[in-house]
Amino acid sequence: MSAATVSNSPSKWLVLPHYAFAAVSFVVLCLLLVFSTDAFGGHYFHPKLLTLTHVAALGWATMIIFGSVYQLLPVVLEVRLYSEKLGTAAFALLSTGTVLLTISFWNFWVGTIMHIAACLLFIAFVLFATNVVQTARQVKKWGIEADFMVTSVVWLVATGLVGVLMVFNFQYPFLPQDHVHYLKLHAHIGMAGWFLLLIVGVGSKLIPMFLLAHPEDNRSLHWSYYLINGGLVLFAADHLFLHTGLYALYAAMVVSGIACFLYFLKQAKGMGKRPDLDLGMKQTFVALTLLILPIVLVFVVTLQLGLPQRLLSALYLVYGLSIFFGFVSALILGQTFKTLPFIVWMHSYEDYVGRFKTPMPKDLYSVTLLRWQNIAYLVGLVGLLAGVLLAEQNIILLGAVLLSVASVLYAGNVFKVLLHKVKDLKPFGYEKAAKGTN
Repeated sequence: MSAATVSNSPSKWLVLPHYAFAAVSFVVLCLLLVFSTDAFGGHYFHPKLLTLTHVAALGWATMIIFGSVYQLLPVVLEVRLYSEKLGTAAFALLSTGTVLLTISFWNFWVGTIMHIAACLLFIAFVLFATNVVQTARQVKKWGIEADFMVTSVVWLVATGLVGVLMVFNFQYPFLPQDHVHYLKLHAHIGMAGWFLLLIVGVGSKLIPMFLLAHPEDNRSLHWSYYLINGGLVLFAADHLFLHTGLYALYAAMVVSGIACFLYFLKQAKGMGKRPDLDLGMKQTFVALTLLILPIVLVFVVTLQLGLPQRLLSALYLVYGLSIFFGFVSALILGQTFKTLPFIVWMHSYEDYVGRFKTPMPKDLYSVTLLRWQNIAYLVGLVGLLAGVLLAEQNIILLGAVLLSVASVLYAGNVFKVLLHKVKDLKPFGYEKAAKGTN
């Protein structure tokens, strides 16, 4: 953990605004969900569903990932961040682009505002990718974690490029096929190329660290890297040019890559020296368990199996929801309170360690709020998915309300940490000295 010192970390003013924006975005996302229950009865290409998807993907998940990466990249790669100025610019562009795109999709304004939003977001992705690649170039000992992280930002830029082309195609049609065709490409390279690869890369380093495990055999991570990327490259090439329809094969490759990552974590958990898991790590393993649902559904929606169109449309929606509201959100909810309190604690108390009695990182947030957040989230997620499958708006609404409760509890806890102030600290030996004077 020597790399995780203040001297090797970026300024907190680069990292912490990402957590604040993401927390607010999560609340907005869940409140929008409450007012979008009517959108779940038809096709997934719906303005409200597009809005929810992009708030989840950009304002919630990508925003917090950007902030986390700026802080964790020096830990994972053991180097300094290349440029804080690039990071600040990327934050400004990502936040502005997300707000404009949200407004545009909700009202389905396909003109100038949506074009500007897409361009701002794409530039933000390029700046972030440049920062990660230039940071990685400083690495003296290249590891598989660097492969995952650098490759993930390449897929992020590719996802953004496809998104920009689709946005301009709304008003000036020039793409040879319909929007849904490119939406599937945009969604899958974003989910598997950007989110999944980055999560595997960072998770393969941090989760063993939190478990106090040090697995030396990382062959399964190499298999994971090549299987996931191989499946994605073949899927993209087939989707754009070949049209063989072997999507189940490509999905099987990606799923096999996920299985290799989970096997690596199983080995790490078996080696772990920390017997009791805190709520953050328990939520992380809940997130990994939630991966089972989209893994099963990716084959169902790919093979279709002669299912009725209404059921197939519902399964498509559940598939997308199980990724963004399921796996990705659960992972963020779990890892936020493993990383954010440490970041704030480190910048606040590092100079006092060893000389004064300081609180622990876990003392900066409320365990009670975290526990109720996790309960409301899991019950709300089950309600949302069940309501979509059953086409029952009241159940969808109940799930959305519970998720909104979870989001408010989460945001409250995040801002409790962000607004933490250093109070009067007692030097070691203070009590003994005070007794001696009495």
